[in-house]
Amino acid sequence: MKSYRKELTYNLPTRRGYINITPEVQRCIDESGIKEGLVLVNAMHITASVFINDDESGLHKDFEIWLEKLAPEKPYNQYNHNGYEDNADGHLKRQIMGREVVAAITEGKLDFGTWEQIFYGEFDGKRPKRVLVKIIGE
Repeated sequence: MKSYRKELTYNLPTRRGYINITPEVQRCIDESGIKEGLVLVNAMHITASVFINDDESGLHKDFEIWLEKLAPEKPYNQYNHNGYEDNADGHLKRQIMGREVVAAITEGKLDFGTWEQIFYGEFDGKRPKRVLVKIIGE
């Protein structure tokens, strides 16, 4: 069995946003040479997320509206966590959207349904954050 590890870095200019990272994950699979196995993709920061869904701008706007209703950014004083940083909402949004995805690799490609894509979700941006890609297989 072989393994491969790479860190991807993202630095969104906004507090919140979504990036389709599927092509970068596929490049990692290509670099690894692994044809059959599993890939783990996880956000290495507690105010960021990695998830699988459809790549539709309307859906991403819906995520933003829904998450803001569940964990509004402001007023900052509504959260006990806020103090040194005003990012409690980012922690909660990450909890909802998830930390990581694990996906199958078949014949050297992500084994996905028709519309599935991997996304990085940022909930407290304007600084560099890392995403781990770990691949195991043959």
